[in-house]
Amino acid sequence: MIHFLYPEFLALLLLLPIIAFWLGRKGRVAAVEYSSAAVAREVARETRSRAGRLMVLLPLLAAALFIVGLARPQMSKGLTEVQASGVDLMLAIDVSGSMQSLDYKVDGQPVSRVATVKAAVAKFIEARPDDRLGLIEFSAEPYLISPLTLDHDWLSQGLERVNTGTIDDGTAIGDAIAMCVNRLRDQPSKSKVIVLLTDGCNNMGKVPPLLAAQAAKALGVKIYTIGAGVRGEAPFPQKDAFGQTHIVMVPSDVDEDTLSKIAQMTGGQFFRATDTEKLNDTYAQIDRMEKTTRTIKRYEHVTELFSWAVVPGLLVLGAGFWLEQTRFRRLP
Repeated sequence: MIHFLYPEFLALLLLLPIIAFWLGRKGRVAAVEYSSAAVAREVARETRSRAGRLMVLLPLLAAALFIVGLARPQMSKGLTEVQASGVDLMLAIDVSGSMQSLDYKVDGQPVSRVATVKAAVAKFIEARPDDRLGLIEFSAEPYLISPLTLDHDWLSQGLERVNTGTIDDGTAIGDAIAMCVNRLRDQPSKSKVIVLLTDGCNNMGKVPPLLAAQAAKALGVKIYTIGAGVRGEAPFPQKDAFGQTHIVMVPSDVDEDTLSKIAQMTGGQFFRATDTEKLNDTYAQIDRMEKTTRTIKRYEHVTELFSWAVVPGLLVLGAGFWLEQTRFRRLP
């Protein structure tokens, strides 16, 4: 079906008849003045003169086409039914400063936790094409990257923007859970799941993690928690006063007890991902858990049609200009 993304712009079409009426009453500036109107009346009977009257309509026709293009006509194949797993799932990723630690390795080279996690989450998203997924990042406070959506291209674009330093530093696990629960609470899905990854302890935010977990349990939301990073100390890139980067060892402290309680309280499971392989296995294991089937409807295959209006409008406008400068040229 064809629909308009911005139909409110179509109201501008109502101005065109008013403009045409106003131009008709005002008339055009006389090119030649005659002592008697009878002479001009004889000239007006010529075919070319009558055709020239239509020249004023060409800019109005072009304007109408431009307005239609401005309203962004789109063609969609409409609603299609797909079989989905029936899971609405929110992904929560810690982006505190410690996520820059270089204790994960890819092809033998040290890689930051946040980059490794983003790669694992990207695979997770790709493996669930028919699920509604959402994404938040959090440090001192949570930030919504994408609400629940079937548009995984949009979700993946949001995932690319996830990084440390975008929010004040800290770790607000409770607030992150609360935001995810708020996104899931009114959904009619059979299964509502949060997958939360962090590499630290809750030290910021207004909502205690266990209180947020209790709210999740009451609303039927299951939480899988992932503790990221090695045990003990991890290499961390730190800049000195001269802007030089040095690798220093910093404590890697994950609150495993709280994360385990959150998962146990809500019927989920706690995972400890101390290296890249375990991190990828963790997301793969969660992907295999609890899949139910339901039929959902979604729009797809949207084609932009604005060029079908704008291009003819440009042609009409160009034709009118060419005719005014050639066949229907007016005397100065």
